[in-house]
Amino acid sequence: MHVQLTLKRNLFAPILLCFYFLSLCSTARAESPEDITWKSLETKHTIIHYQNDKELEKFNVRIDYGPRNWGLKRLFSSSSPDNLEEIVGKKVDILFKRVQKILGMRKKMDKVTVNVYQDKDRLHKAFTKIYRTQCHLRAWYRYKNNTVYVNVRDLHEGMLAHELAHAIIDHYLLVRPPRATAEILARYVDSHLK
Repeated sequence: MHVQLTLKRNLFAPILLCFYFLSLCSTARAESPEDITWKSLETKHTIIHYQNDKELEKFNVRIDYGPRNWGLKRLFSSSSPDNLEEIVGKKVDILFKRVQKILGMRKKMDKVTVNVYQDKDRLHKAFTKIYRTQCHLRAWYRYKNNTVYVNVRDLHEGMLAHELAHAIIDHYLLVRPPRATAEILARYVDSHLK
């Protein structure tokens, strides 16, 4: 009987410890910026992740790039979420193609993911989670997951074009160029965008 009681205690302690650690892990995970509930907008060249329609509207306003003559249809059309997604998708694809043209690097490639964070704090938390160090960047591109990270409150078409340029450069060349060379090319895109 004493052996059975000791055996039950020995089994109870590890089970209790497992529940304790699982509860800690789930609490910490819920606060992680990468666990944000994302909405997705897939375009011809990108997959844009954003949190809500309000962020997508801000993104649309901040990326002031597209055909010079959008026509009367755009001027008088409603700003419904479906129409907004179409407008944002066209803008980003036109910007992507322009970056390819400026660089002279036209090649079919995997879609670039664009994570749109609602503010600088969330963007910096994402950086810290990925790189385990503090963030001092306004936006960045990560080759490992072919993803651009931006903050919708601090964004413009030049910044997005710059980060898309990094993705295009890294996937066009057979060997990725040194970081300084890629940065010079991405800045070249900034200065020749318009």
